[in-house]
Amino acid sequence: MKWQLHNVDAIPWLIDQSSDNFDALVTDPPYSSGGLHTGTRTADSPNGKYLNDPGKYPEFTGENRDQFSYMQWSTLWMTHAHRVLRAGAPVMVFSDWRQLPVLTSALQAAGFTWRGIVAWDKTEGVRPQKGRFRQQAEFVCWGSKGKWHSSDGPVLPGVFRYSVAAGGPKLHTTGKPVPLMADLVKACPSGSVLDPFAGSGSTGVAVIRSGRFFVGCEREEAYFNVACDRLSEIA
Repeated sequence: MKWQLHNVDAIPWLIDQSSDNFDALVTDPPYSSGGLHTGTRTADSPNGKYLNDPGKYPEFTGENRDQFSYMQWSTLWMTHAHRVLRAGAPVMVFSDWRQLPVLTSALQAAGFTWRGIVAWDKTEGVRPQKGRFRQQAEFVCWGSKGKWHSSDGPVLPGVFRYSVAAGGPKLHTTGKPVPLMADLVKACPSGSVLDPFAGSGSTGVAVIRSGRFFVGCEREEAYFNVACDRLSEIA
């Protein structure tokens, strides 16, 4: 067995884990994006915010925080993640442009060394807005627990260009393409990679294919089942 996936909320699960237990963290948490006003945070479903066809994927929760509470929540889960990672472990956390400023603050407040931003260019296939710039990029805030784990390894780009359907169709409202995740995993040491917000399991697929061990959490049962099916097919 090359993976473990737990159908639980990430924070209490992290609290129960032993210290210095995992070699890297790569994750895509809920963004709570666009929740500037109370009505937006409470009335709109995540699928309604992000999709033209809201019924295409199962819903998920955790999208109703304003920016301040999102920073507090991010600091909380990353503080617990910091404890369970080994010294030198890389950490990579996805964000959109709205939450990027508070996420970088939360990463540092949790004890990590912030090292930079990686851009994911989603290509021109995103929703156009006449007279405006396309929201064509999402971002990976990356850093480490103390010193970076190695001075060896490949030189990786700071921008990756993949369509959202690269490597196969999306299986989650905000799913990331497996080829993108595979490129990010190249920066991880051999050993275990932790994903507290596993979604449909794209990170896990990339981790297993790289020869590393995947450990994840996903509290939404529908997506937990999707992820288990995908991971079982390859390991």
